[in-house]
Amino acid sequence: MFSHDDIWAAIDRLARSLSTSPSGLAKQAGLDPTSFNKSKRIGVSGKARWPSTESVAKILSVAGLNFEDFAALAADRPARGPVIPVIGLAQAGDGGFFDDSGYPVGEGWDEVRMPGEMDEKVYALEIHGDSMWPVFRDGDRVLVAPNETVRKGDRVVVKTQEGEILAKELIRQTTTKIELKSLNAEYDDRNFSRKEIAWMARIVWVTQ
Repeated sequence: MFSHDDIWAAIDRLARSLSTSPSGLAKQAGLDPTSFNKSKRIGVSGKARWPSTESVAKILSVAGLNFEDFAALAADRPARGPVIPVIGLAQAGDGGFFDDSGYPVGEGWDEVRMPGEMDEKVYALEIHGDSMWPVFRDGDRVLVAPNETVRKGDRVVVKTQEGEILAKELIRQTTTKIELKSLNAEYDDRNFSRKEIAWMARIVWVTQ
């Protein structure tokens, strides 16, 4: 049986895993931004207030998770889900490790179990350094989905023809060029012609 604190802690953990706040998570789910505020967790009389089943269902839908995954978050343990390959950022820059769509090939990768149902092509990329701070920190693992459609405003992983691996925000893409915004303001934005890009894939999840 989960306690009141367990349920709210699960919502907080889910928000952190998506690199947002409980308020930001509520907005993404189409809820009132204050739905998960600390002030909403205890009533005026001091009685514990619980999130509604509907609100939990909506945030799980946004994250692509189910109630079993939510229970795992409430218990502060890894959620059940598919095992996916994990690649270090430096390793990813080496040649011959990806197919044309940006999915790792070969064997010998580390593996991690992630929550929810996922496309079979999803893999994890482990961040090193501060070039993606404060959105992604050293040691974070971002889930990369080569089969997902990439749109303006998405956070993406890009590999250049020269082997450079970048995690940026897509500002604009046309038939001839791609414009990327750096997540860390101390690093320059980058612009490329299409022919300079080997592949670009959408980041769909981050776990600390």
